[in-house]
Amino acid sequence: MTFLLAEVSMNTDQKTCFKCGAEKPLTDFYKHSQMKDGHLNKCKECTKRDVRDRRFDPKTREAVLAYDRARGNRQPPEQWREYRERWPEKYKAHNAVSNAVRDGRLHKPDHCESCGTSDFRRLEGHHDDYSKPLDVRWLCSACHSQWHAENDVRAA
Repeated sequence: MTFLLAEVSMNTDQKTCFKCGAEKPLTDFYKHSQMKDGHLNKCKECTKRDVRDRRFDPKTREAVLAYDRARGNRQPPEQWREYRERWPEKYKAHNAVSNAVRDGRLHKPDHCESCGTSDFRRLEGHHDDYSKPLDVRWLCSACHSQWHAENDVRAA
C-alpha cells in the first residue's frame, strides 16, 4: 500500500496531454480551476496551436474577429491620434509598409531574418531608419522585442 501511495505522489507533478499524448510537467499546462488537479488537460503548446489554427481558419475567422471587436481590445482613437502626432515619421513608415505589402510592392518573407522562425503571420517589419519607409527587416515578435530591448536608447 505504501508503495502505491509513493508512486501516485511521484506522478502528481506530471500530466499527459490528451491532444499530443506527451507526458509533461504541470508547469506545461495552463491552470484551470474546474479540473481535478487544477490544470487543463491539454498542454500549452497544443492549446496555443489550436487557438492559432482557429484564428486563421477561414471557416472561423469572421467569428473570431467579431469576438475581438466586441471584446474591445483595440486602442481608443485618441490613443492613435496621440501616436500620430507624437511620431509622424514612424506612423507614415508603418503605413507605407502595410500598404506596400497589401498592394504587392513589398514581399513579406516566410521566415524571421534573425532566428529563422517560419510563421509568416507573426512577422513584423522593423525600421532601422524611418526616412527609408520600405527598407525593413522582417523579424518575429520575440526577435523584434529583443532587438528593441538591446538597442533602444529612449529617454525616460
